[in-house]
Amino acid sequence: MPRGHKNKRHARKKRHQARGEAQACGSVQEIAEEPQEAAEKSSAASQSQPEAESSSTPEALQEATPSASSTLSISSSESRENSCGESDEFQEKESPIEDQPCTIRPHQEMVARKVIVLLQHLLHNFNVKQLTTKEDMLKLLTKKYEDDFPEIFRKASQKLEDAFAVEVREVNSSKPSYNLISKLKLPNNGRIRPGKGFPKTAFVMCVLGIILIRGNCASEEDIWKVLKKKRIYPGKKHRIFGEPRKLLTNYLVKLNYLEYRQVAGSVPPRYEFLWGPQAYAETSKMKVLEYLAKINQTTPSAMAAIYEEALKDDQGQTEARDEDDSDATDQTSEDPSVKLPANPTVPVDL
Repeated sequence: MPRGHKNKRHARKKRHQARGEAQACGSVQEIAEEPQEAAEKSSAASQSQPEAESSSTPEALQEATPSASSTLSISSSESRENSCGESDEFQEKESPIEDQPCTIRPHQEMVARKVIVLLQHLLHNFNVKQLTTKEDMLKLLTKKYEDDFPEIFRKASQKLEDAFAVEVREVNSSKPSYNLISKLKLPNNGRIRPGKGFPKTAFVMCVLGIILIRGNCASEEDIWKVLKKKRIYPGKKHRIFGEPRKLLTNYLVKLNYLEYRQVAGSVPPRYEFLWGPQAYAETSKMKVLEYLAKINQTTPSAMAAIYEEALKDDQGQTEARDEDDSDATDQTSEDPSVKLPANPTVPVDL
C-alpha cells in the first residue's frame, strides 16, 4: 500500500479514537449541573399543586435543570471541535424541545417539562434515601396531567437510565413506590460510600468505555485528559462523584472494577488502568459500548473495530457460561447429593 494511503488511514483511525474518548463520558458534565438544587426546587413547587404548573415558565425550567438533550450528549461546541469537517461516529442530536419550539403543541411542551420535573423529583429522593410513591408523583404532576403519567414516567425513567446508568424499579407493589437501582452491583446501590449521595454507576461505565476505546488499557494521563474536558478534576470535589481521584484510584480499584498498575519500565513511574475482574463479571464490552452509543444517540456498530471486538468477547463469554453450566449439570447427575441453589439467577447486592 502506498505510504500516503497508510498515513491517511492511520490519521483517520486516530481521529476516530479521539472522538470516542472525548464522548465516552458524554453525560458526565451535564448531569452534574445542580441536580440537587433543581430537585429541591421541583419538590417545593409541587407543594402548591395548581401554582406549580403556572410557575413552570421556560426560564424557570432552564434555571432549574439542564435540557433533555444536554443531559445525554456532548456540547455543540465540543462536537464541532472534534468533527474536523467530517461526520462523527458519536454526534449531538438536535433537541426537539429547544431547537424546534414552533413545531410542538403547547400540551406536548408541558408534558416534556413535566418529564424533567419528575426526573428531578426521583433523583432528589434517591439522594436523600427516600422512595418515590406513585401517589406523590401524581400529586407532583397535578390532575391535568394524570392521563399523561405513563408517558411522563417512561420518559423520565429513560433519561435517568441514560444519564446515571440506573433503572427506575418498583420496590413495593402494595403501595406502589419506586427507587433507582444501579445497573452494577456497586455498594450502597451505586453510591459507593454509605449515606446520602448520587449514583456513581455512569462514572464507572464511562471510565470502562475510555479503557475499551483505548485498546483495553488506558494510561492515567489519558483518563484525566478526557475527564478534565467534562470538568472532572483530580483533587477537586465533584458535585456528583465526590473526589474523583479517590473514586478512581482507590474505591473502584479496591472493589475490583478497575486494575491500576505501573507502566513497566516507566521512570518516573507512570500508571495505567485496565478492566478489573468485577467489571468483567457484571458487564461486558458490548454492554459498555451500547451504553456509550445510547447516550450519544448513535449505534454500537458506528465504532466498527471496537464493535467487532465486543461481539467476539460476548461470544467467548457465552461459550464459557455454557461450558460451566454443562459441567454443573454433569456433576449433579453423577452425584445426587450435590444440590444447586434454589434460585441461582438472583444477583446478590453488595
